[in-house]
Amino acid sequence: MNLDSTVVALTSCPEYAQYSLADTINRVMAALDQVPNLHSCTVLLKPNLITARYGILPCTEPAFMLAVARWFIDQGARVRIGDSPAFGSAGAALQTLGIAGELADLGVRITDFKRSRNVDLAGGGKAGVAVDAMECDLLVNLPRIKAHAQTRITLAVKNCFGCLAGLRKPWWHMAYGGKDGSFSDRLVQLLDVLADSITLVDGIRAMHKTGPLHGELYPLALLGASSNPVAMDRALLKVLDVDPEQSPLMLACRRSGIPGAEFSQLQFSLATPIELQVHDFQVPEQLNPVRFDLFRFVKSTVRRMFMRC
Repeated sequence: MNLDSTVVALTSCPEYAQYSLADTINRVMAALDQVPNLHSCTVLLKPNLITARYGILPCTEPAFMLAVARWFIDQGARVRIGDSPAFGSAGAALQTLGIAGELADLGVRITDFKRSRNVDLAGGGKAGVAVDAMECDLLVNLPRIKAHAQTRITLAVKNCFGCLAGLRKPWWHMAYGGKDGSFSDRLVQLLDVLADSITLVDGIRAMHKTGPLHGELYPLALLGASSNPVAMDRALLKVLDVDPEQSPLMLACRRSGIPGAEFSQLQFSLATPIELQVHDFQVPEQLNPVRFDLFRFVKSTVRRMFMRC
């Protein structure tokens, strides 16, 4: 993944109406500095499909996914959509969210990240990464802005965690999530092995107070784009008035020296974070352990296996 750009395009977007989303996506994409020629490109949309069992809010908004798919198809791209949800499959989640049929009508192929490849990480060790997320011409990251009980907030970088295939995600929690573990640093290193990307962030209706499943709706009315997920996240922390020192993932980005991890490095081609800033978006004060206890790990693994059947 190319992480050189520090350009972030932010703008207000109050609703998910198709005409409004189409105009806003056009606007933010035109404001980026690293958009490739998309004609005949293979584009993978990577939303957050953690689970659709608790309604729409834990996932990327269905109307947002459809609007982005239409935009890239209109540019001549071949579009796929996939994720590795916590429970079940991407196809089942999209079916529950009510858009699997519409995606099929658009010619969008759904992938469940069943094929993976072990790749070396810069910090040592390997990661089993979905082949689709490495071999596409462009990875389009579609996170919803949410508070998170383990990482305080989940944005663009955290959404890339779903590019780990299958049971590797809960295993990472077990293996690297202890008190002195390397979970955040390893997640940031995962960016190096993924395809070049563009993040289009769904901040129209966010989740706050807690998350990633059971938080409350927050009408942030924001849409953003960047070719660097780290720059995107740093800008959003400013919008949300969340101290970057309180974000384990942003601290890991700083340790890695990734461009965009410092606010002074960012360039804003549309609105600035101060113009869109809010002061009542709530995130957890105390974080839950990243590491699952053994019982939870076994329960999660068995549950996931049965839900895939």
